[in-house]
Amino acid sequence: MEQKYVNPKVSRISQDTLIVGIDVAKRNHWVRMTDYRGIDLISPFKINNTIDGIKMLEEKIRIIKQKEGLNNVILGMEPSGHYWKVLAWQMKSNEQVNYLVGVNPYHVKKSKEFDDNSPSKNDKKDAGLIAKLIKDGRWLFDESSG
Repeated sequence: MEQKYVNPKVSRISQDTLIVGIDVAKRNHWVRMTDYRGIDLISPFKINNTIDGIKMLEEKIRIIKQKEGLNNVILGMEPSGHYWKVLAWQMKSNEQVNYLVGVNPYHVKKSKEFDDNSPSKNDKKDAGLIAKLIKDGRWLFDESSG
């Protein structure tokens, strides 16, 4: 049987991967952490758009990695506006994050109806959609640290 094409981005995701989807905003970011199948490993949570908020995110990543026995972290967000830049810069220098990826905002918008048949927007939902798009290898750029 002939080998089918596999998106090389998907090959980075395995059973030991933590996927972190973040919906970035001016004051608060919503975060969803899932496994390689898209199952939430922790309830969605909000962090402040501050250094303390980023430190809280780093700590939650460390805790989930340790608790679930995960070694690989792919963190992604929509690179829209400018609020994502500080978070991306900080997380790029974080040794826990293997891949920092950007997800096309248009793809997030178009995928809103897949799960609940509703085009409604909420930040918690968007963070989950971002995590799902990462899981499926649908990201734009990759700032690899690993």
